[in-house]
This record gives sequence, structure tokens and C-alpha cells, in this order.
Amino acid sequence: MKKNHCFYLIALGVFIFAHSCTAQESGNLNNTLSASVPSEVELAETPVQNLDLPLRIKDDTIPLRKLIDSTLQKKLEQEINKKPRWKKLVANKRMAIGVVDLSDVNNIRFACVNGNHMMYAASLPKIAVLLAATDAIEKGELIETKAVKADMKIMISKSNNAATTRMINRIGYEKIEAVLTSDRYNLYDEEYGGGLWVGKCYGSGGDTNRDPLKNLSHAASVTQVCRFYYLLAQGKLVTEQRSKLMLDIMEDPALHHKFVNTLNRIAPNARLFRKSGSWKNWHSDSVLVWGQDPNRRYILVALIEDNNGEQIIRNLVEPLERVLKNKETF
Repeated sequence: MKKNHCFYLIALGVFIFAHSCTAQESGNLNNTLSASVPSEVELAETPVQNLDLPLRIKDDTIPLRKLIDSTLQKKLEQEINKKPRWKKLVANKRMAIGVVDLSDVNNIRFACVNGNHMMYAASLPKIAVLLAATDAIEKGELIETKAVKADMKIMISKSNNAATTRMINRIGYEKIEAVLTSDRYNLYDEEYGGGLWVGKCYGSGGDTNRDPLKNLSHAASVTQVCRFYYLLAQGKLVTEQRSKLMLDIMEDPALHHKFVNTLNRIAPNARLFRKSGSWKNWHSDSVLVWGQDPNRRYILVALIEDNNGEQIIRNLVEPLERVLKNKETF
């Protein structure tokens, strides 16, 4: 009987000790959690890094043109000038480059060379058709049929000319011009040398609506293309939901040349949203790179008039990443 009594006393003591330890640990844990959770003021003042698209920028009212970063600009010019051929092309207005650093949403940085110089851009301005068609769908001016969705996808992913021509015929040149020149977007602005323009179907023959400054049929400037991607990344083209759908259309390009050729090698896991173009000596590419590492998140745009333009665009990626990076490695 004494043994049982002793056993009960020991068991009771163990229970009381365990309970007191658990309560103490719980109190310590609550104190730790309370200490680690910032106050409302601290939360409000702590910068939040967005990990997905669309971007949430601290002050999204500042236009991209106002975000020119002098350090980034200097580095870009120095990198371009290392190559005599590139330097000469830039001097002759036959090469234009734009870069936007998205690695820190609280410090967006922009730099460019020949930023407002509008050039023939072949298929790159198909992004303007995508925007105008998306706007027309949102406003009920175009029915989003399976055929329309299929054409919009291959127009971008495969740069299919027949699909693009069908989309242009569905919405018309006036619609495309109205969207590009609207006060909301100003993606073609005569005060800044023009910009994005589509005034001809992608094929022989047919009516045209060439741009008023240079009489170009398919045109772009790197600043305006950077603006397009910057607005798209923020969900500001048409609506946020429509911007997401446009991003879906532009992701995973089927053509693996130019920027994409190099990016597939050096950043195989990065998400790529892209549109390029080539015709004769005119070569262009544009891409929104969204890497797993936040330091590899940026926009690149290149317009080149040179018979070796495709290879030059491939060779641009790594030098431009050196310009953009803030750390030793990506």
C-alpha cells in the first residue's frame, strides 16, 4: 500500500512539474512572438518586397521616364562603349537599348541609350495589337472566341503573321492608334519621338496607316517598349485581370533566339515574357525576366539595324546583367 501511495505521489509531482514547465515555455513563446511581431507603425514603415506579378510598387504614380538612375545610366553607357561595333551603331542611331531594374520595388531604376529614337521593329510591335485587342474585348467591341484567343497566343508566342493580320482586321487600325495614343497610355507620343505603332498587316498588300513622324509601318522606341512592360508588370494595361491574361500569352516564347537563347542558358528557371522581331537588317527583342532570385528581375529592350543584329542581341544579355546587378552573383 505504501508503495502504491509513493507511486501516486511521484506521478503527481511529475505532472505538476511538467505542467509548470509547459506553462513557462508557453509564456516564453508568447513573449517571443510578441517581441518578434512589429507594431502597426513598424509594419507601415517596413518595405515589403513583392514576390510575384503584378508588381506592387511603393509609389506607382511616378512615370518610368522620371526613374532614370544616373549610376545605372553611366554603367550602361560604359558597357556599350567597350564594344567598338556597338558604340558605332549607337552613335549612328542604329542601335537602341533600354533596361529597367525591378529587383527592388521601392527603388525602380531605368536607363537607356537612344531611348526616344523610333526605329522599324518588325514583329515586336505585335504587342500593340495584343493591347488593342485586349482593350476591345474588355469594352465589348470584340468577342473573345476560341479563334480569337488562339490567334492572340500564336501572334505573340510564335510571331505568326497570319494570326496577327486576322487580329488587325478584327479590330482595325483606328482602334490600334486610339489605344496607343490615348492619354491613359501614350505609347505613341509625338513629343517623345513616337514609339509603338502598327499601321500595316503582316503580309503583302492591303491598306496602311503609317506613323505620322517617319512613315513607318511597324515601329517602336526602347523607352516606349520599356513603358509597355512596366505598366504590364504592374497590372495597369486595361485591367489587372486583363494584364495577367496578357502576361500568360507572353510567357514561355516558342522562339528561342536573341535574348531568349542566352537566358535559357544562364537562367533556365527564370520566367520569360517576351516579344521579338526581325526583317532584313532590322532586329529587335524585348523581355520581362522574372527570376527566382529577386536580383534577376528586369526588363530588357533592344532595337538594332545591322546584319549581325540577332547575334548582337544574344551577346547583350550578360553585359546588361552586369550593369544591373547589385551583388556579386545572381
